[in-house]
Amino acid sequence: MSHAAVIPDLLHPIASRRLDVERTRVELTLCFAGGTGGGLFEAALERASLAPSSWTPAGFASDLFLQRFVAGCFPIRIGNSPAQAVTGHVLQLLANPPSDTEVVDFRRQVLAELDTSRDLRRELEKVYQDLQRLRALLEDTATQNWDPSRRHLDILTALKDVLDRLATGFAPARSGLARLHEFGSSVCASEAYRALADLLSYDDRLATVSLNVRVGADGRIRGFEILSVEENRENPFASPAWRRWLAKLELFLRGYRFGDGEVMARLVDAVFSGLEDVAIALIQLFGDVELYLGALSFADYARGAGLEVSLPELVAPDAPRRLEGLFNPLLLMSGVKPVPCDLRTNKFATTVLVTGPNSGGKTRLLQAVGLSQLLAQGGLFIPARAGAVALAPGLVVSLIQETTADQAEGRLGMELVRIRALFEQLPPGAMVLLDELCSGTNPSEGEEIFELVVSTLQQLQPQAFITTHFLAFAGRLAREAKIPDLTFLQVELGEDRRATYQFVPGVANTSLAGDTAQRLGVTGDQLQSLIEENLARFGSRCR
Repeated sequence: MSHAAVIPDLLHPIASRRLDVERTRVELTLCFAGGTGGGLFEAALERASLAPSSWTPAGFASDLFLQRFVAGCFPIRIGNSPAQAVTGHVLQLLANPPSDTEVVDFRRQVLAELDTSRDLRRELEKVYQDLQRLRALLEDTATQNWDPSRRHLDILTALKDVLDRLATGFAPARSGLARLHEFGSSVCASEAYRALADLLSYDDRLATVSLNVRVGADGRIRGFEILSVEENRENPFASPAWRRWLAKLELFLRGYRFGDGEVMARLVDAVFSGLEDVAIALIQLFGDVELYLGALSFADYARGAGLEVSLPELVAPDAPRRLEGLFNPLLLMSGVKPVPCDLRTNKFATTVLVTGPNSGGKTRLLQAVGLSQLLAQGGLFIPARAGAVALAPGLVVSLIQETTADQAEGRLGMELVRIRALFEQLPPGAMVLLDELCSGTNPSEGEEIFELVVSTLQQLQPQAFITTHFLAFAGRLAREAKIPDLTFLQVELGEDRRATYQFVPGVANTSLAGDTAQRLGVTGDQLQSLIEENLARFGSRCR
């Protein structure tokens, strides 16, 4: 099997080349020739094709703070050293989860094997470090090497190091990681690799010289005597001295004028040209590895805070939903340790109305559910101890937006625009997360629109979570039970009437507005006290 037939694709069960090969080849050649100051890997991965996805990032990425999530929860650290990752590519992979369940299963198997095998994870981290070194040399960002020939040989050495590690480090793998061993082994058996190894061996050991060195009493070298010179005659790039001298004389008499350095440069270029396709495959592999090492870093981050992550069970849409120990990683990033909660529904095609006081965790629950669905769709760890999740054809998230000075509509108009956009984007069976639906208008109008939205949504059989402060209205919907597949969760309150950040069946009977006002100092007595203080301080001016 030729190495061209093996592609080190860690993301798809049917391996493919996902980079723009010809454009990347041109950029790679330019980088090898003289360095570009960075950008080769990032540009190539930005153009990489993705697995087909039915999700539209514009419908959820902003409200889930996805870019911030990737930067804060997926940073790659090997030991105590942070890596210069191409986060844009990881963000694209997360925002466009594959529609094909076989692709999802393939990624889950790779991640599970890395999570359970410390040796394989360590090998992948070493491969990533080798690829980072190759990247730095190609992009010439690590050091300014004023000897072009030396830089080219360093690049070839880094390339060989990656291939050697792939060939030897993943033989025990049973998941898609086994492709790394197959790819490395096939390349190492090729003529192009043998030329690479011979050239680097020639550069490293052209000859072995034995010396006798005379050292004076002051420790300085007084002289030396050459005992023997043994040339490396087995290397195909090496020739006896007399043959090299005759070759130079012949070329001189025929009018050619070039030195040994130019000959070596041509040899180096020829060897690299034979491995360009291999180097392009390694750039693609670099992006794949970053996704898995980022997911493992997320697991390390959560476990370090005493939280658990998992690969959830993937179930049919009519099966119950189960998320145990669910937490919001955005809270963890903000320096707040989340309180895990359990979430269960009888089936996925259910609309859940969530009620409860402000600061009770309703919006954070929506974000946690959305991120869990997103990560599960990508075959990655979810922020929960265990779970059962059904894959969805799409996700639409709409959290309350702040009023802006340039908005064309009032609060009611903006709410109606939000509802219209929801129905424009939502495919049947998708997940929808709506925060404070119809809070931008008065209760009588809001309740009428709310009921219209909830009843109409049922035709799409969504996986829906909607928060509301219309408690009396939610209570009436629960009593009447006219809308099918409508269930209710409320924020659980402790004995001190404070939110426990758990959610239990039912509709809240209070928003705890009075308690919140008391806590924030906005009761009648507190405001009256402030007025009296102000009159005492500024009273003479008022008169």
